[in-house]
Amino acid sequence: MATDAQGSDEQSAQSVQRGQRSKWTKARKADWDDRKGSKKQKQEWKVAVMVGYCGTGYHGMQLNPPHKTIEGELFDAFVKAGAISPYNADDPKKSGLIRAARTDKGVHAAGNVVSLKLVIDEAGEEATVENINKQLPDQIRVWGIEKTNKAFDCRKMCSSRVYEYLIPTYAFIAPKPGSFLAKQIIEQEKLNPGITRPDEESAKFWEKYEQLVKEANFTEEEMERIAEWKPTSVEEYESDYDTVRLVKKFKNIEYNAKREYRVSQEKLTVMRDAMAVYLGHHNFHNFTLGKHFKDPSAGRYMKEITVSDPFVIDQTEWCSIKIHGQSFMLHQIRKMIAMASLVTRTGCPVERITQCFNADKVNIPKAPALGLLLEQPVYSGYNQRLNDFGYNPLEFSKYEEKMQAFKMKHIYDKIYKEEVTENVFNAFYNFIDSYATEGVFDFLTAKGITKSADKEVDVPDKLTDAVDEKTEKKEEEKKGEKVEEKKDDKTSKFGSCTIC
Repeated sequence: MATDAQGSDEQSAQSVQRGQRSKWTKARKADWDDRKGSKKQKQEWKVAVMVGYCGTGYHGMQLNPPHKTIEGELFDAFVKAGAISPYNADDPKKSGLIRAARTDKGVHAAGNVVSLKLVIDEAGEEATVENINKQLPDQIRVWGIEKTNKAFDCRKMCSSRVYEYLIPTYAFIAPKPGSFLAKQIIEQEKLNPGITRPDEESAKFWEKYEQLVKEANFTEEEMERIAEWKPTSVEEYESDYDTVRLVKKFKNIEYNAKREYRVSQEKLTVMRDAMAVYLGHHNFHNFTLGKHFKDPSAGRYMKEITVSDPFVIDQTEWCSIKIHGQSFMLHQIRKMIAMASLVTRTGCPVERITQCFNADKVNIPKAPALGLLLEQPVYSGYNQRLNDFGYNPLEFSKYEEKMQAFKMKHIYDKIYKEEVTENVFNAFYNFIDSYATEGVFDFLTAKGITKSADKEVDVPDKLTDAVDEKTEKKEEEKKGEKVEEKKDDKTSKFGSCTIC
């Protein structure tokens, strides 16, 4: 009897549980019907959304509340355009939002991909694109939407990425005579003759510059005031208008001379040779943060690198460098560009880059973020699988004309104008040339790379902090930046990419 009673109690309990589940399901359905106005839920499709954006004013691509990000703008536009169901509108994770490549604060992308579940307009993908673009600012565009299979992951399925870096050719001019780095180069050449390349082109440039300074007729007293002018606060800077005007006049001579500079074919060849060293598979532990030489994930493969012929925009000569690689680590591209340009301008052997792939620690600074943009992720391998599933390939070529117009108006123009107004690259290289600490940049002289056991200085990664702050027009939020760096550095060996 006790057993029968126990069985009866268990059946009763199960019945109550079923009733509770039934009530919960009905309540959930009622709530959903109320949200949808008792209309049938629209079908969601797994899609790849091809986008382009100017990163100025944004704290990077990836969602990072409460900061303003590209993904935040995109998701809001998806919701407003009716491409996200109301039930998923409160959290991007519900739609499975993933990006192919994460770009850092202020960095641009002509092409990037996000994958998620979207509600497609009854008129088709093109109508959905149009509706979304109406909700976006002009500096963010959706190029197209392609349906994919449910298992598609735009980050993991991406076979490689193409990045572009724009750099003014005056970055290849040798350090200013009298600067700390220039003195170190001369001193080490005397101790280790025949290692560094002679640079008559730069010598002539600086001779011309000295002549321009003489022609400006600065008095001895004015030159002393200029040399001693080192304001420590905004108030001090604004309080001495005459000295500020004098310093600007002096600096403008150098700015203008560098804008008139035109690189020789010989020096351009050195830069091309330097960039070519990166081709193939190498250990890039010195080109990122926190990677040990023995860490397998430090190995990366570069498929193709090109350095364009120089072109002139608003009197300044530029070069476009395109790097096509399987994946990249944090700051990798900016450090690759910095190392190649520093080898070109200091005259140290191009082979010095090859030595950076070895175990010795080399403190390579990162070039300004200003010139960097993601050209596009490439899905050459996965496109065949998409075709087998009956889906269109993910290719940016069909949007090439629109993308080029967008780059000229919203990306290139901003880079050119910001360089003219802020002198970002000039500040970066001058900072390095004048950084008066023994041993930090020995690897750019005839002395070469010293053993990591002898000395390890972490200062170079901080060198661009002041430059980046000026470029972005506000101070870095250090706490958020540290969290971001730790998070981004945990990249997998394959298919991961954080822009450098």
